[in-house]
Amino acid sequence: MLLGSVLALAAGPAEAEGAAGEAAVGPAVSEVIVTGRGGDLVGQADSANQGQVSAADLALRPLLRPGEVVEQIPGVIITQHSGSGKANQYFLRGFNLDHGTDLAISVDGMPVNMPSHAHGQGYADLNFLIPELVERVDYEKGPYYADVGDFGSAGAFQIRYLDRTADGLLRVEGGQTGYGRGLLADTFGMGGGRLLLGGEIEHNDGPWTQGDNERKLSGIARWSGGDAANGWSLTALAYRNLWNSTDQVPARAIAGQADRVGAPAPPAADLISRFGRIDPSDGGLSSRYSLSGDWRRTDVGSRTEISAYAFYYDLNLFSDFTYFLDDPIHGDQIEQQDKRYVFGGQASQTWSGLFGGRTEASVGVQERTDLIHNGLYHTEARVRLDLRAVDRIDETTLSPYAELRTHWTPWFRTVLGLRGDAFWMDVADLGGGGQSGHADAQVLSPKVNLIFGPWAKTELYLDYGQGFHSDDARGVVSSLDPATALPRSQGGEIGARTTIIPNLRSELSFWRLDLKSELVWDGDAGTNAPSGPTRRYGVEFANWWTPTSWLTLDADYAWSHARFADREPDGPYVPEALVSTFDGGVAVHDLPGPLERWSVGLRLRYFGPRPLTQDDSVRSRATTLVYADLGYRLSHRISLGLSVFNLFDSRSSDIDYFYASRLPGEPPAGVDDIHTHPSEPREVRASITAAF
Repeated sequence: MLLGSVLALAAGPAEAEGAAGEAAVGPAVSEVIVTGRGGDLVGQADSANQGQVSAADLALRPLLRPGEVVEQIPGVIITQHSGSGKANQYFLRGFNLDHGTDLAISVDGMPVNMPSHAHGQGYADLNFLIPELVERVDYEKGPYYADVGDFGSAGAFQIRYLDRTADGLLRVEGGQTGYGRGLLADTFGMGGGRLLLGGEIEHNDGPWTQGDNERKLSGIARWSGGDAANGWSLTALAYRNLWNSTDQVPARAIAGQADRVGAPAPPAADLISRFGRIDPSDGGLSSRYSLSGDWRRTDVGSRTEISAYAFYYDLNLFSDFTYFLDDPIHGDQIEQQDKRYVFGGQASQTWSGLFGGRTEASVGVQERTDLIHNGLYHTEARVRLDLRAVDRIDETTLSPYAELRTHWTPWFRTVLGLRGDAFWMDVADLGGGGQSGHADAQVLSPKVNLIFGPWAKTELYLDYGQGFHSDDARGVVSSLDPATALPRSQGGEIGARTTIIPNLRSELSFWRLDLKSELVWDGDAGTNAPSGPTRRYGVEFANWWTPTSWLTLDADYAWSHARFADREPDGPYVPEALVSTFDGGVAVHDLPGPLERWSVGLRLRYFGPRPLTQDDSVRSRATTLVYADLGYRLSHRISLGLSVFNLFDSRSSDIDYFYASRLPGEPPAGVDDIHTHPSEPREVRASITAAF
């Protein structure tokens, strides 16, 4: 709701008044079209899992982290297990997606995922986002879409920034634990177009015994012209972040927690508080600088779209997960370094009105090249002790695709797609301990969507598709237990979407997804981490209800079942696999009469228990968090806001892992234990927002 106040002020008087009735959640920015979960996609969507989160949808929830802009998507959980500059953990459809291995994320057509990353395959860091300037998030889940390739087996999220704000925007907010943030944005006329400039500065310590001391700068410069049908844009983004981090810690070291996990407690002198740390020198530095552009033209019967991008990215991440297990003298801290230049683009052409006006045909091609230098070092207090791996990696991908949409009857239409992906990987070992090599691989992925209806404002969907994720190039070229370059996925889904009940929109889907292999590169260890084929299936149920003009309710429930498909000796369970989640909220807004200046919201997010071992002998606990927010409009141009995160001060975990680590005085083989990163305690943040 605080974000909603920002959107209202940015939109200006005329825009705010016109958008309020349409969105039923308050005004939207500029010319944002309010669709998605709050909009009726019957007759438009290709599946029950496809949709859009608009700026008005985002107005319904306070955001603890920038990455939570995608947590509005049904079934999605965003967590953190380290400092505030590290990429989030993503959970969806029976996956712990780590930092993005099977989830494709892009911003304005520019990919966020990074192949052959130093910390994990498909690493997707959204900390550079400025949430107030996000226009919408388009999403689609499952491998059913021809324009989605690498990392898209579980889903794909496309984030779109605004082209302009109607007025200048100034926002200042602060809170407990050293949190402070400032945002300034405005739009100017320039060269027959419009220039959007925005900048953000943020500091945050968090509740940790040693504060994060996050120092973040983000900026955007976007020059654009035209409209959604015929227009262009040129966008520069800049981001830099330095932080300390308190990584997950063993439960046995937390005062009062050892009995819960059954692990022997270390010496009393080594016990830490719930928000304590083991290694005080963990942390990182990351930056990202990009330039992207797009051009689109719509004529009678055709549409052309072209986009290109280039960015530089670097990360130096210091982590210590096992403490003194490998090196009892200097400790086990590692530095993961990733520096890369990325170039790419895409072009597509669509023709409509074919074959008697019933068919639309599209063809497209995507290209990406990563020039990577990454390394793994053993460190102590961020000082390098020895080199474990240093590599130069060049990866190029070329991906043509085609799609045919046909309305066969008024109640039946189809979408048939075919995608090809060709990869070229070249690895040069620069450290002397690894392996150089070259590999290439290709894969074809068919896609089919069958749509029945609408009948009584209801549509039914049958979807099938094949997909894949690439594996780390270092594992692919290895001569010892080489990784499969492009392990396949195959999925199917039955779904329904309806608006038959007035003011209620519902989506229901039953899905299944098989992965041939989940063999991935383990950046922490610098080796392959093999696992067998898996099968996942589940159900998602999402609802959005606006019974009156001043009340909005939404509720999403998702359940998943994930197992290894072969006879794994350690057990059939997939560790960390998401099982169940619920997300729902109540928002009161646009009140009449004397309460018209007020807004209030309440949200609940449930993250169910998960197996932490393959035999399911150790499980995580559930995490239930409640957020609340309150807004008051002082005038048309100034508003105040108050957000409370973890309202009931739940003592739960953001993430849990189970593995062996060693603290001082413990056996050389270490101790198997749950390692946890606690959820942040109750935190209050206040803001003032002004339009000028």
